[in-house]
Amino acid sequence: MLASYTSMWVEQMKAYRVASPDGTKLDDFATLDALSMFERDLAHMKKNHTVIRGELGHEPEVTALAVDVKLPTATVEDCIDLSKWQTLDTKTNKPIPLPTAQPLRYVATATVERWDNNRWMVTEYEPDGTRTC
Repeated sequence: MLASYTSMWVEQMKAYRVASPDGTKLDDFATLDALSMFERDLAHMKKNHTVIRGELGHEPEVTALAVDVKLPTATVEDCIDLSKWQTLDTKTNKPIPLPTAQPLRYVATATVERWDNNRWMVTEYEPDGTRTC
C-alpha cells in the first residue's frame, strides 16, 4: 500500500511540474475522490501560470491496517516536507514564496483500499496544515 501511495506522489509531482495531469498515471494509484484536491491545485496553477520545481519530501507510514475484512483498508500518515519545494511563476520565471502561515512540514493522512484486482488505491487524501511534524 505504501508503494501505491508513493507512486501517486511520483505521478502528482510530474503533474505539478507542468500544471497538468496529462501524461501521468495518477488514475493507476488514486481514485477521483482522492485526486479532487490535486485537480483543484492544478487548475489554480494553470490559471495563475505557476508550476512546481524542487522536490516534495515524504515520510509515510502505515498507522492503521485492516486486512481481514471485505474491503482491506490502510491509513497512511505522511510528514509532508516543503523545504525543497518551490512555486515558479512561468511568466516571469521567478520563484513565488510560500505564504508565511504555511508550515514547511505538516501531516497529511491518506486512506488506501485494496480493490478486487488486488491493487491498493488511494481513496482519500487530507493534508492538515495545523499538525506540524
